[in-house]
Amino acid sequence: MKHTVLFLLILSILLLSCRPGVYTPKPRGYFQTDFPEKAYQLFDSANYPFTFEYPVYGQITKDTNLSQEEDQPYWINVDFQEMNATLFLSFKRVSAAEPLEKLIGESYRLSYAHDVKADYIKSPEFETSNGLRGVVYAVGGNAASAYQFYATDQEKNFMRGALYFNLSPNIDSLRPAIDFLKKDMDRLIETLRFK
Repeated sequence: MKHTVLFLLILSILLLSCRPGVYTPKPRGYFQTDFPEKAYQLFDSANYPFTFEYPVYGQITKDTNLSQEEDQPYWINVDFQEMNATLFLSFKRVSAAEPLEKLIGESYRLSYAHDVKADYIKSPEFETSNGLRGVVYAVGGNAASAYQFYATDQEKNFMRGALYFNLSPNIDSLRPAIDFLKKDMDRLIETLRFK
């Protein structure tokens, strides 16, 4: 009897101690991004009908995605190579062929095309100290473009901007870079002037 109790006690200890541990997965982590110091420079080329301030860590390039038929000489990009991002800027003159309502409608359509993947789209209106008016489209979720805008003097000039990252959208990993570049875009909008 003593041996039976001892045997059962050892057997129960062995069975309880051989149970596999509960696996708890670690949460995903992302690399910390060290952002450059904020400093701005003026874009003021005689060949362009607008000026604005943009960050020194951005590089102005001509938009090479245009087809030959589009002939839009004032479309440029601000490339942020360290963050693998591009701010696409398109400028158009308001005309009878392209009235302001049509340009605003096109901007709205292009921004809300991201509604399929977006959690939300906020579109507050703004007016700058230079008298320009427009709308900022803040797109939440895993949409391709998290931040877009248009600005106009409501008479002759219209500019649209859209920020894209050159990688798969993942709001968790891109949020710090989006917030960082949003301040730069706000500065660009506030300093934008049409000639």
